[in-house]
This record gives sequence, C-alpha cells and structure tokens, in this order.
Amino acid sequence: MRRIAILLWLAVFGASGAEAQFPLEAVFSAPFPTSLTASADGSRVAWVFDERGARNVWAADAPGFEGRRLTSFEGDDGTTIHSLAFSRDGDRLAFIRGDGPNRAGELPNPTSDPAGVEQALWIIEGAAPRRITAPAASPLFTADGDAILFIRRGRVWQVRLEADAEAEQLIHGRGSFGNLRLSPDGGRLAFVSSRGAHSFVGVYDFGAKTVHYLDPAVDRDGSPAFSPDGASVAFVRQPPVLERFLFVPQREGPPWSIQVVELDADSAPGRAREVFRASVGKGSVFSGTASANQLHWTDDGRILFPWERTGYRHYYAVPAAGGEPEALTAGSFEIEYAVSDGQGGLIAATNQDDIDRRHLWRLTAGSAAEALTSGTGVETLPVAVEGGVAFLGGDGRRPLQPMVQTGGDARALAPDAFPADFPLEHMVDPEPVVFASADGMKIHGQLFRPAGGSDAAGPGVLFLHGGSRRQMLLGWHYMGYYSNCYAFHQYLASRGFTVISVNYRSGTGYGMEFREALNYGASGGAEHQDVLGAGRTLADMAGVDGDRIGLWGGSYGGYLTAMGLSRASDLFAAGVDIHGVHDWNRTIQGFNPSYEPTHHPEAARLAFESSPLATVDGWRSPVLLVHGDDDRNVPFDETIELVEKLRELGVEYELLIFPDEVHGFLRHENWLEVFRRSADFFERHLGK
Repeated sequence: MRRIAILLWLAVFGASGAEAQFPLEAVFSAPFPTSLTASADGSRVAWVFDERGARNVWAADAPGFEGRRLTSFEGDDGTTIHSLAFSRDGDRLAFIRGDGPNRAGELPNPTSDPAGVEQALWIIEGAAPRRITAPAASPLFTADGDAILFIRRGRVWQVRLEADAEAEQLIHGRGSFGNLRLSPDGGRLAFVSSRGAHSFVGVYDFGAKTVHYLDPAVDRDGSPAFSPDGASVAFVRQPPVLERFLFVPQREGPPWSIQVVELDADSAPGRAREVFRASVGKGSVFSGTASANQLHWTDDGRILFPWERTGYRHYYAVPAAGGEPEALTAGSFEIEYAVSDGQGGLIAATNQDDIDRRHLWRLTAGSAAEALTSGTGVETLPVAVEGGVAFLGGDGRRPLQPMVQTGGDARALAPDAFPADFPLEHMVDPEPVVFASADGMKIHGQLFRPAGGSDAAGPGVLFLHGGSRRQMLLGWHYMGYYSNCYAFHQYLASRGFTVISVNYRSGTGYGMEFREALNYGASGGAEHQDVLGAGRTLADMAGVDGDRIGLWGGSYGGYLTAMGLSRASDLFAAGVDIHGVHDWNRTIQGFNPSYEPTHHPEAARLAFESSPLATVDGWRSPVLLVHGDDDRNVPFDETIELVEKLRELGVEYELLIFPDEVHGFLRHENWLEVFRRSADFFERHLGK
C-alpha cells in the first residue's frame, strides 16, 4: 500500500518531488468577471461571470454588497453577455446577450447551433430576466427608466418596456451611430455619427424630435460630455485622416482639441468654442479613444481629460471657459483607465510607483493624488459605489475577482463563487525581469520559474502578447484572453518550464515613445529585436537548457512567434502560433477594406518585408498553428498561406482549426483544447 501511495505521489508531483502539477482544467476553473458597472447613486453594482463558458449576470447591493446570481444561462455555447446598464434609479438592469455578425452577416456560432444566437437586448426587473428585442447593442435607459435607447445596425432606436412593445428608430441619418450620452435632465441625447474619415457629434431633442449636429466640420469629433446643467456639450475634435497606414508609429500630428457648444432651447446650437488645444509635438495625437467617455465635466466648471503632453498619459483639468490646463498627475507612469468618483474627481487605475501592476488612485483638481490601494496585488477597472469603490482585484496567485472597498480592507463581492478546487497553493508568483533587446532597448517582462527545481536544466518558453497595445502584469490579467494565457504559464511552470512573458516595444505602460516605437510593426518589425533579446536572456538563465527554447503567442503575438521561427530557428526550437499575422498587407486590408497596397508601393513593400512570409525560407523549427475560421481580426487566409509555404519547404507543422470560432475563442472548451495541444506540443519538442 505504501508503494502504491508513493507511485501516485510521483505521478502527480513529478519524480523530482519538486514540481507541483495539477490538472489543466483546475487552473481555468475560476469564474472570470467582466462588465463591472454601478448604478448612478452607487447603491448597486453588477457584473458578468464567465463560469467555464456559462455567462451570467451577478449583482450586489449596499450596504452589505453580497453578490448574487441574477440569471441562470447554462452551457458552454460561446454566447457572451456584455454592455450592462442600470436605470437611473437602479431598479432595472439591461444587458446584451450575444455578439454581432461578421461582414458576411453571419453570427458567431462555434457550436453550429441551427438557429444561432442573435445579439439581443435583455432586462432584469424583479426576479426573472426578460428578452426585449433583437438585434441590439449599447443599451442606455431613458431618464424615467421606462424605455431603453440602443443601437441597431448602426442606427439609434428606442423601445418602451411594456409587454410586446415594438422598437422604433429614433434618429435617421448617414453614418454609424454610437457613444450615446443622456443629458442630466434626460431631455436630450448626444451621440457620435461616424462617417469614415470624419465624424460628427449630434444632439437629439426628445421634446422637439429634432437633430442638430454640433459645429459640423471635416474632423473626427467624438467623446461628447454634457455640462452638469445640460446647457452645453464638450467633445474631442481630432484632425481627419483620409487614409492612415495602420500598425506604424504615430508620435506627432496635427493637434487635437476640446470644443464646447452652447445649446439653445429655441434654436440650433451655435458655433463651437475651443477651450483647449494640444501643443505641437508630444501629446499632439489624442491618447484615448474618442468613441469612449474620455471627458469628465465637473460641477465647479472644469473639464477633466487625458493628454500625453509629457510622453505619458496623465489627466488634466481645464476651465470650461478656457484657460491653462492643470496637471492632476505627473511622472513616468500611465493612467490607463479613469471614471468619475461622483464628487468632482476621478478614480483611476495606474501603474504609478509599480510599473508592472495596477493600483487605484483618486484624482482631484487642486489636490495631490490619493492612493486608494497599494501592495503586490492588481486592482483595476474601478466604479464608484456608496461609501467607496468596487473594482477587479487579484494578485500573482489569485485570479481577479469583483471586490469592494468601503472604508476598510477590500473584500470579494462573491467569495463563494471561487471554486474550492482551484490550485491556489500551487501557483507561483512571477518575478519582474528587465533585459536588453538585441538592439539595446530596455524591455520588461515577467518570469515564471518552475514551482520547484531539479539539478537538470529544463526547457524555457517565451510568451508574446497580442494587441500590440497591451501590457502583461505581475499578476493575473483583467482581460479574459490574457487571464487564460496567465493560467497557461502557471500550468507550464507546474510542469517544469521556465516562462518569460515579454512586454515588447509597441505595447502600453511605458510611455508614448515606447508604444509608438520607431520601426515597429508594419514599418520594420522592430519588436523582433525584443524577442531575440528575451530568447537569449532565457537561454542564459541557470536552470534553463539553451537548446530547448520555444515561443508562443496569439494575434500580434502569433506574428512575433512566426517572426522568431522564420528568422531565428537556431534559437527557437519550436513555437505555437495562434491566429498570427503573416503578411501585414493582408491584415491591414482586413481592418481597412479600402486599403490597396498598390496605392502605397513603398509602404506596402516595407510592410511585407516586416512580415514572417518575407523570411519564411529560414523557417526550420516545428510549429503548431491554431486558428478559428470566423476570425474577425486576423484573416484565416493568413494561416492558409503560411501552411502552403511550410509545405513547400518541408517544415514540420501541426494544425488546430476551430470551424466557426472567432478571434478570442468563445468556448471555454476550445481554450482548454488550445492549451492541451500546446502543452503536449512543447513537451514533445522541448522535453520536460
């Protein structure tokens, strides 16, 4: 009996006695939270939990903030839930279930459901959720809470909440509508009408049933914000771009501005008044997304906004009447996300004083920034609630969960939802690592060492994130895709692999010049230098066999994996390329169908030379290629052409193809299959 027990122990934990192995499914068992939102008065908070592929809405109410499930959808069918929105009184909660169609009009359908799941608007009022209408996106309650505004096929619609009420189109006009904002009194609706190279900010008057566009010009106007009295609208104005070549650095450009338009109840709005214009040079290109809520108008007549004046994204305050902007923060760190605190300031998630994590700070004009959280955890995506703040929080070992902090220590909103079988005791804390790229640039990363160790040198693996506008952290990530990747690194570490997650140039978190790195992406593929530097750093580490180095990544990370294999097969012995870019010209055309490479011969030539297919003749190492054929980000043809070339060259490759799957795999089981196959591939080609 004792011999059987010893053999079982060796089978689970490894013959060295050092590796703490666990089933792959266990490290993916924690529910992943998204769409955290709060009611206007902060008395309620809601979010979505993805529990092994089944997505459901949860909520918690003040003062206890004890989480409870509001819906009971079952099954790993790939149907998402998102866009949560409370009515102003907090009594009703709307959400969208399902995703929109691709350019061919096909709905996401990874389970081949004969009916598919149409993107639909649902509401929770009382006990049971109720489906209202479809298709629908971006719900927003009217001021009285008796109707919901939403987007359908790029137009603004409204539906009342009586039984069997029919939706009606509210606003007619050209362009694709979005970014809906209701005035404080509920009498007007601001929106953005995107029309290709330019966009307008418009205002709809519910009483007069009229639409007025605010000082329409040739620019890209967006991010509307009403003044507290509803008498004015501020918005961001960016210079137009008729044709922009994507995935190339953009450090400077014609400066953007903040415009204010006064609304007159009896006539059309007047001309815009400029209250701020970015200076030439750093910060002249807008640092946020104008389709999101970037401007915050305070009761004391200031507008808070993001600006990269110093080369780092900070927030500033400018009087709504115009004047000199005041910096709310300063230093070599980034404000990634900021929301109103309901008291005239902001609650921001930043990497201040902790470059590879996120913590929360309160920002107020005229006052020093106040740290709300600190330590070795990760706290991000905050919302203001009654008596404090709710956010997603975790650390190096515990996955992010919805948390609340109201005066004392932070606590989980739904602690009982965390699975008892999650292998928390076997998680490793990643270590910060800084190394030189092949061309000398300083690069940050996170090092996952095997949970134990043996005297024999083991394999090493690099991870290259997607985006490329991302930053991996010293802890679990707040995006589902990268939370899954982090879980896989914990699994690899449990099986004796040393892993470095590389924050290569063109990513976020380290300033504008790092993000807009010269020669990055389609303008030279300079990130390959960081991959080389990381590979050599890993190969030289104690406990790592330099002849057994692999690399993997998805999307932009798949691109860099293919670059490594096509240009440095002597360093990288194997790779896993998940929906990677292999020819920049094809992927750019996928994002911008009007792009025609022959119209930009020099840029197109450089884009191809910056692609893995340009150097595919040097590819010798085996590769696992993973792709869903309903990918809406990276064309499936990218993998088809690469396979054709690898066949001609006689390079060993394996395929894992998911019919009807999209870019960020919708089914939990498909994610597990990706990592089962990837772990098996690395163990066969790099050894354990």
